[in-house]
Amino acid sequence: IAQILASKGADIDAQGGYFGNALQAASFQGHTQMVKFLIDNKADVNAQAEEYGNAPQAASCEGHTTLVKMLIDSKADVNARGGAYGSALQAASYEGFEQIVRMLLNAGAD
Repeated sequence: IAQILASKGADIDAQGGYFGNALQAASFQGHTQMVKFLIDNKADVNAQAEEYGNAPQAASCEGHTTLVKMLIDSKADVNARGGAYGSALQAASYEGFEQIVRMLLNAGAD
């Protein structure tokens, strides 16, 4: 369905709903293939939204290590502020995801 919508010109960065945008929703819910599809189709990895701030924070608070790595590799801002936790590093720290904390620190999070 996502491929059909994208091929018809749907805005993959459209804002709205609980998660704010498709990339943040897919990141929170752990949908690796969808995150890859969105990144491959130039979704804004730094788009901000209300509840979880951004995709790295959404993936970090749920412990989705693979997705956090994908987002870092796609040049997501690991220091972006906002959302329920304040940052991806704070989300991973609060939830106890040590591997993600290390990954974010190695990527320059502060």
